[in-house]
Amino acid sequence: MKLHNYFRSSASYRVRIALELKGLSYEYIAVHLARGEQKKDAYAALSADRLVPLLEVDGEKLSQSMAIIEYLDEQHPTPALLPADALGRAKVRALAQSIACEIHPLNNLRVLKYLVHELKVADEAKNGWYRHWCRNGLEAFERQLAPLPASIYCYGNTPTLADCCLVPQIYNAQRFDVNLDGLPRTMAAFEACMALPAFQKAQPSACPDFEA
Repeated sequence: MKLHNYFRSSASYRVRIALELKGLSYEYIAVHLARGEQKKDAYAALSADRLVPLLEVDGEKLSQSMAIIEYLDEQHPTPALLPADALGRAKVRALAQSIACEIHPLNNLRVLKYLVHELKVADEAKNGWYRHWCRNGLEAFERQLAPLPASIYCYGNTPTLADCCLVPQIYNAQRFDVNLDGLPRTMAAFEACMALPAFQKAQPSACPDFEA
């Protein structure tokens, strides 16, 4: 398998976590988003949406982190990243999508660049945008966790798709100095994840293209 990704991309980070949790080896291929490498001909020929991550596997090219992770979960079912029961799967997917579909789209790199370069938003205002929508989304995430049974991770006592999404979002929230107070279950799940070797191996600082 080949994973085209960028160390700071939270969508790429999700897939790296899933690969590490499942103990799957892969070739790491860096695509530097901040330098626009995803728009160059070589990568555009591989990726129709010119985004990361892109997983090359068995002669196929898969895009979109959530689809990639579910593919990996179906092809390599142990350890499972989704519960065995339909209700549990729905709840885990809802948690994951709260981050992947609600928080992330407002705050990804191309949106932040558009705010600065096209709308001429000042840097601090851009960071304020990020902090507002990230905090708003994490508060909603915490409210979703609140009625669930006590657990080590987001849902249950093994990491799931929800944790694959949560950890990269918290990493980015910390980069932008988002207030993370008052999110007890969210942060407990994050800390539990970061104690695991798989999450440590997948983190940006462990990537070959990492830049401080």
